Amino acid sequence: MKKKNKRKKRQRRIMLLLLLLLFTGLFLGTATYAWFTSNQTVKVNPIDVNVNAQGGLQISADGQNWKSILTNTDLIGAGGVYKTAVNQIPAAIEPVSTVGKVDTTGKMEMFLGSVTANEQGDWILSSTKSTETHGSGEASNGKFVAYDVFLKTDDNMTINLTADSKVEFKDQEDKGIKNATRVAFVTLGHTTADDTIANIQGLNTGEASTVKIWEPNYDVHTSYGVANARDTYGITTLNAGTGNAIVPYSGIKKEFDAAAGITLAKANATDQADNFQAITPEIQTPVENQTDKELFTLEKGVTKVRVYMWVEGQDVDCENNASGGQISFTLQFAKK
Repeated sequence: MKKKNKRKKRQRRIMLLLLLLLFTGLFLGTATYAWFTSNQTVKVNPIDVNVNAQGGLQISADGQNWKSILTNTDLIGAGGVYKTAVNQIPAAIEPVSTVGKVDTTGKMEMFLGSVTANEQGDWILSSTKSTETHGSGEASNGKFVAYDVFLKTDDNMTINLTADSKVEFKDQEDKGIKNATRVAFVTLGHTTADDTIANIQGLNTGEASTVKIWEPNYDVHTSYGVANARDTYGITTLNAGTGNAIVPYSGIKKEFDAAAGITLAKANATDQADNFQAITPEIQTPVENQTDKELFTLEKGVTKVRVYMWVEGQDVDCENNASGGQISFTLQFAKK
């Protein structure tokens, strides 16, 4: 009899443990986290890039061959003439963050975030610097898109980023990752149109370079993005769908490891001023944008611009449910 009771108690215990395990699995399966947690597939694949120039403006991927439209093929193939090109067009991108600081080489400092749980169960953010290398497709280990373009004009002119510029999700089910994307334009210098190819390609104003960051689709969020904003950042003013106000965020400005103990809730410029900086992108457009935005003023001749495209890990829409799928970046420059 005692053996039977013991067996029943043991069976009850096992059943309770199994139920607890089941509920824990359900909770973890439905929770929403900022960035992407370490057990997630964090890729956006493939990347489709198109750059279009209009209104008396010519564009080149190598500073020698001038066109009106550039594609992935042009940007990666630029290395045939532009031997020092560092154009990174990976097959997939992962969340990174930046404050738009440019180093002496003319590259913008980007930081790859990693989220892990500490012993208390809190989600801890760490960051490592990620610098681009030339390469494309599966051969590239890059976490973001980066490439140079050269713009040639016959007169001084102000250039707009037209309303046809956009970032779109190309699969049937829009997971919302397009809402966390950013594009930056780093102006690296200017010279005359008759300068040598070596001088044109070598333009680099380094730390003095001007940077403009564009945040597309700022007004739209999925229900998961709304939940992430609420649960991680304490933002309760957002609604699923369009028509939302701009959400401020803090970019990562340096490397720090998990030992720093920075929780996602404290990953901001107010609580961690040494590691983060408040960012207000110079250009912000809603998902149904119909307005051209002033980008920069070009002098007569050739101007070199380095373009970055990435998923901003500090954006409220960068969360597990948004990962995966095909994303397309379209840029169009035109005379104002």
